[in-house]
Amino acid sequence: MRVAVTGGSGKLGRHVVRRLTGDGHQVLNLDRAGERNPGLVVVDLRNYGEVVDVLLGLDDRHGGFDAVVHLGAVPAPGIIPDAATFENNMLATYNVFQAARRAGIKKVVYASSETVLGLPFDVDPPYIPVDEEYPARPESTYSLVKHLEEQMAMELTRWDPELSISGLRFSNVMDVEDYDGFPAFNADATLRKWNLWSYIDGRDGAQAVVRALENAKPGFEAYIIANADTVMNRSSAELAAEVFPAVKVTKDLGEHETMLSIDKARRLLNFEPEYSWRNHQPNIPAGASI
Repeated sequence: MRVAVTGGSGKLGRHVVRRLTGDGHQVLNLDRAGERNPGLVVVDLRNYGEVVDVLLGLDDRHGGFDAVVHLGAVPAPGIIPDAATFENNMLATYNVFQAARRAGIKKVVYASSETVLGLPFDVDPPYIPVDEEYPARPESTYSLVKHLEEQMAMELTRWDPELSISGLRFSNVMDVEDYDGFPAFNADATLRKWNLWSYIDGRDGAQAVVRALENAKPGFEAYIIANADTVMNRSSAELAAEVFPAVKVTKDLGEHETMLSIDKARRLLNFEPEYSWRNHQPNIPAGASI
């Protein structure tokens, strides 16, 4: 396929571009940042004219796209003022969705967020493992935008029954070099309780994008995308009992099973995580004792 990837220079975006290119797709990165190369077009996603123009065609580069992967955004709360986060992310997503529709593109995959589930869980989740079945509970401006983006996707796919939009609720994206810090989490179970001790390896995040491009049906669906295990050495059942004692656990948890349920992504997208921090060999300085 011919695929436009917004935010392809970002932490997850680099994995997505690499995976799609490696799978044989024609990929163009639309971003405000990145080294000049034939695979990058500098685009301000807040400018609708620029977005629709590049999706319709670009001299000497392409004549249109079969799909759009939208990852370009302010990636977390607290990086810039709340109003600026709202303006940037909401406008960029509207522009990408609307421009894709105008260009006749029927397959859109985009980055929603685990935060719509109620992170940082200062109020207990309704049950564990959490899934896509309960209403969104945004607790920040960043998360509010992600929720509104999902609502917008529902309406756009209602207007156009052939349009497929997949909202991937990514967990905290990790690169291999981040895994060296994971053992420190074990000292305090509350350090990572804010997202139920979950994460997503960037390579598995890219796999989820591929699976959505391959398998998503017309309409809108949201999917939690996390790795199959937690960031902790302690068992999932023990963590849930200690930190969320009043919350119902709805299934027998595997020893390190994720508490952000990925059952829906497994069932509908054929997503299956391939990586785990547990298989990572930490970088140990020369001469250090183990």
